[in-house]
Amino acid sequence: MSITTERNPDTAVLPERIRRFPFPFAANQYRYSANVEPAHKNVTTEAGSWGTGLIDIDENYHEEIAQREQILTRDPSRMKVLPHMRSAAWDTLATLLPAMAADYPDLMSFHREGNHCRWHNGLQNLDVEFTVGEDDSLPGGPLRFLGTQIQDDIVLLDVRDNTMWLDAGLVTFAADWSFNFDVGMNFLEIHGPVPRVKEENIVSRAEKFLLALQPGEQFRRTNWTMTVGQRLDTSTETYPEWGPDRATIATDPAMPDKLHLRVEVQHLIRLPHSGVLLFLIRSYLLPLSDIAKVPAWREKLGHVLAELPDDMAEYKGIIRYRKAASEWLLAG
Repeated sequence: MSITTERNPDTAVLPERIRRFPFPFAANQYRYSANVEPAHKNVTTEAGSWGTGLIDIDENYHEEIAQREQILTRDPSRMKVLPHMRSAAWDTLATLLPAMAADYPDLMSFHREGNHCRWHNGLQNLDVEFTVGEDDSLPGGPLRFLGTQIQDDIVLLDVRDNTMWLDAGLVTFAADWSFNFDVGMNFLEIHGPVPRVKEENIVSRAEKFLLALQPGEQFRRTNWTMTVGQRLDTSTETYPEWGPDRATIATDPAMPDKLHLRVEVQHLIRLPHSGVLLFLIRSYLLPLSDIAKVPAWREKLGHVLAELPDDMAEYKGIIRYRKAASEWLLAG
């Protein structure tokens, strides 16, 4: 959703993490919707703007890439590529690396002659040559390599039988779901647990929209939840590490600093050669104490949390602390 408003002059002194944050609410109420818009569209918020590029690189780049490496070393099941998705993995790499080079020409470059490619990433002092289609020309193959270059999680949906199937991906920063569990499921099965979307026909409409995407088309949407702590990996597999915090954060005096609004910017791309649907999921965290520095954000999030129906709050895992968070925001 696009937010167009005049900015408060004081926002010029806000740190970059706030000015570039993709705040997802245009009103004081939230309900599920497809909320799809064209990619690369600049979105102006009350604090700044976001959205002009496909791959966003920020101050957390090196830290998040390092986190991903640690997670994959501990749990290799966070990446899977079913055999028939091999070409789609290469299609993904050959689509995203040139896009990064175009968005960051001072830092990155991509050159291709036939299937031979050369990639330079100045942020990593990295120069790599590889051959498209030859898995052993890149460490771990194309998807594994891509995970060392971008902060986004990657989901690949194959199209067959008039629906989409999650048959490949690299997901280390899941928000209360399990990539490994969902591999092999179709689009409707994956979204089955989400309340209200079936009754309101949201998933079926989203499915029709995605199936109609043409090769090369790029769209995006936002999604949100909340997370205790500066933690991107809130996957089902690691629930014992972060789940108990949900029960105690409401009474924690440090709640404004510990409780984060988590926003996902999800890019939806029909890959040009394989026809597979690529979902890029880029996750951002901002604590309530930072949200409160933008008065319009503080008010909107406070009202959204107060008004959100219980079934939606339960599904998002915020029902035990959303009242405390709302009251703190609206008391500001």
